[in-house]
Parts: sequence; structure tokens; C-alpha cells
Amino acid sequence: MQSTGTFATAHASKYLQQLCKHFAHKVDVSHDTTQGRVALPLGPVDLTADDATLTVTVTAPDAEGITRAQSVIDRHLAPFAFREAFQTLGWQPART
Repeated sequence: MQSTGTFATAHASKYLQQLCKHFAHKVDVSHDTTQGRVALPLGPVDLTADDATLTVTVTAPDAEGITRAQSVIDRHLAPFAFREAFQTLGWQPART
């Protein structure tokens, strides 16, 4: 299953890199300024950044895993994006 969330921000690349560097302390990560991949135990997370949007796709084997992965990403992004009053990515319903 997959779910995709977006965050409209001019700082998408900065947040992508911060998230990837943060997660790299515990799991395998690959990234550059416009895309990244985080190997969470729940499933892979793919990130892309352009001039206006951070897009994150989480993959997990079931709905519970999707919900948990979304929560992990939201919780870790919030401290980086606090100046923008970030609450949650605009998650789209999970698809199989």
C-alpha cells in the first residue's frame, strides 16, 4: 500500500535534506537536493522537492503501517517546518 502527502513550501529541498540527514542516523538513506529515499522498517519513503512543494510517498504492507509511517514523517518534519506552522502533510488515502 502507498500514501502520498504534500506540503506547499518554498523550502521543500531544505526540508527533504534535513529529513534525510536526520533519518540517516538510524536507517539507510540516499538523497540529493530534489529527491530522497529513506528505508524505514515500516517500508520505504520516497521524497521529492521542487520550487513549491515537498512530496512524500510512504509504502507499507497494510493500513496500520501506512498510518504509522505518515505519523513518523509528520512528527519528524514538524520541528524543521515550525516557522510555517506545519501540522501534517496533506495525505491522500492509501492505495494498494
